[in-house]
Amino acid sequence: VQLVESGGGSVQAGGSLTLSCVTSGYDFDDYAIGWFREVPGKIFERVSCIEPSSGLTRYADSVKGRFTTTIDYGRRTVHLQMSGVKPEDAATYSCGAAAWSYCVRGQSTYRGQGTQVTVSS
Repeated sequence: VQLVESGGGSVQAGGSLTLSCVTSGYDFDDYAIGWFREVPGKIFERVSCIEPSSGLTRYADSVKGRFTTTIDYGRRTVHLQMSGVKPEDAATYSCGAAAWSYCVRGQSTYRGQGTQVTVSS
């Protein structure tokens, strides 16, 4: 199983950024894909989960209404569209694959390397 994130970078507060997670090495319907963010020593948060087989989604309260996770089934890619970005959204974002029940608890069986998001005010 491989998960490769891209799309991180610097964004102004209030702006938008889209992260992508390209998946490979497994049956795409087998795992939910979650986005997680971490600031070492400070926070670890499950941002979103999406289940490819059903389209079911779940978001952290901190990002509801601002972030959207979508799937490009043809490319086996899961996107995290971030809008209305706030300074507290700055973190390393990674995607992870897991059963739905694990994803919503903030756990993943497989995880990518992560991509950094910085927010300037």
